[in-house]
Amino acid sequence: MVHFMKGSLRIKLLMFLFVVIFSESFTFGVIQGSAHDFSAQSWSNGEICLPCHTPHNADNTVLSAPLWNHQVTSATFTIYSSPSMVTTPEQPREPSKLCLSCHDGTIALDSFGGSSGSNFMTGSANLDIDLSDDHPISIYWSHQNDILTSAGCIRCHNPNPTDFNPILPFFDRYIECPTCHDPHNTSNNPRLLRKPLANSEICFHCHDK
Repeated sequence: MVHFMKGSLRIKLLMFLFVVIFSESFTFGVIQGSAHDFSAQSWSNGEICLPCHTPHNADNTVLSAPLWNHQVTSATFTIYSSPSMVTTPEQPREPSKLCLSCHDGTIALDSFGGSSGSNFMTGSANLDIDLSDDHPISIYWSHQNDILTSAGCIRCHNPNPTDFNPILPFFDRYIECPTCHDPHNTSNNPRLLRKPLANSEICFHCHDK
């Protein structure tokens, strides 16, 4: 009987440790409940993914996102400029245009599935078409032409668990909106950021002065 109790206690202890370790190891955000969860809106049909993605009749001209379902912006933007920059941003490229298709205020949130909507982004989330006061996007990361050794790349692109994880992705060597923002909220940071704002951690990932 005593042996059984010890065995039972051991199992309970192992189960407790498993729950703690599992919870700590898999504490990550999800799109459900995030700023990109529109399932509570009447125009979303109660779905989360549908405003951006669809399993059928997707827009196959969009290459940077699978099974795209939302109308894509065709606006011409005023882009960021600074005398301290060595590379000039381009007009937003596709990875950023997909974000701006809601955030530039020219296309409604509910313009998806071939329908034109009437619910537009409001407040600070509406960047409008003047991006001159926002972090540059669609800008070619020119240092990649000069620093091609593993020692140079590892500064920002180290896949090992270091202070520089999670990796901030480039898109064909360009910095785009989803370089810093994760539309699926997998890091569970404010504003869908890939790294925390605290102590400017996301800034120092690249701007390590």
